[in-house]
Amino acid sequence: MHQSPPGSICLLRLSALGDVCNCVAAVRALQRRWPASRLTWIIGSTEHALVDDLPDVEFIVFDKKNTRASLASVRASLAGRRFDVLLLAQVALRANLLSLLVRARRRIGFDRVRSREGHSLFVNERIPAEAGQHQALALHSFAEILGASVSVADRALPIPEPARRFALSHQPRAHHAVLISPASSHPQRNWHAAGYAAVADWIVGQARRPVILIGGPSEEEKRLGEDISARMSQPVTNLIGKDTLKQALAMLERCACVVTPDAGPAHFAAALQRPVVGLYAATWSRRSGPLGSLDHCVDCFGAAAQQFLGKPPEQVRWGRRLERPGVMDLVTPDRVIARLAGILDTTSD
Repeated sequence: MHQSPPGSICLLRLSALGDVCNCVAAVRALQRRWPASRLTWIIGSTEHALVDDLPDVEFIVFDKKNTRASLASVRASLAGRRFDVLLLAQVALRANLLSLLVRARRRIGFDRVRSREGHSLFVNERIPAEAGQHQALALHSFAEILGASVSVADRALPIPEPARRFALSHQPRAHHAVLISPASSHPQRNWHAAGYAAVADWIVGQARRPVILIGGPSEEEKRLGEDISARMSQPVTNLIGKDTLKQALAMLERCACVVTPDAGPAHFAAALQRPVVGLYAATWSRRSGPLGSLDHCVDCFGAAAQQFLGKPPEQVRWGRRLERPGVMDLVTPDRVIARLAGILDTTSD
């Protein structure tokens, strides 16, 4: 069906980092299909630091830690404006309510099955329903419904040269070191320090590759990194809390592969076409794993569904999380090492 070029498009996706990363291909597709359209993205403050250098995008930043002031700022930025299209690409209540500040003729959201927290009340069009669809592909649907063809090759995030110099200083040999980003913002998606230490010792001692720990500045992440380091018998470089988001991207771009739970770095690395050994049990990699590396993931969601719910994963509501104490213990070091061995045997160093 022929579509008239929209004069202005507003994308509302506040979080999380992995989902924002997976929106980049859709943004580039829209820019390629409708180059004259003005594109505005309402985004969370942490997530803005990930994509703030995307060209030809106006960002309106919402800081959930300072809701009242951020609401006033967003309201002021949108005052007197009307968009041809709103892409409400998030179903959380905060995003739904924030969308009331956006005046738009077409308000496109998720299909009814994936709608939650009153999402259907805030939209007048929906992306097509598709059972068992990966979350990244669902986000791509917001561009496709406007006639823009999305290529996953377009999802690499911009990396400034100073960040690349930082990565070079820690990884003088490209595609040689293995990165471990051990923490998710959801603690019960995290694997234990003993498992990471066993895998890291194998990488250094048997695969003859250096290991570098990366992660954010939270005290929980720092403690996990220190615990991993303390349990290892081999040397390790611990950069947790010592790099910026852009420097972390450059580190991922230069690594041989990364080991990580269901968290943003899995998607960053996949977008940069680096192999990802994703660790999954609380969530299902079929829905939220790193596109392009799903075969590398250690996925124990099926075993978790049987253990905690008494049913196979196909009978569990799509998207349900099993964030239970002990669920990540289903992931074992030998399975992670087997995935790494297959990657490192074929990865150039």
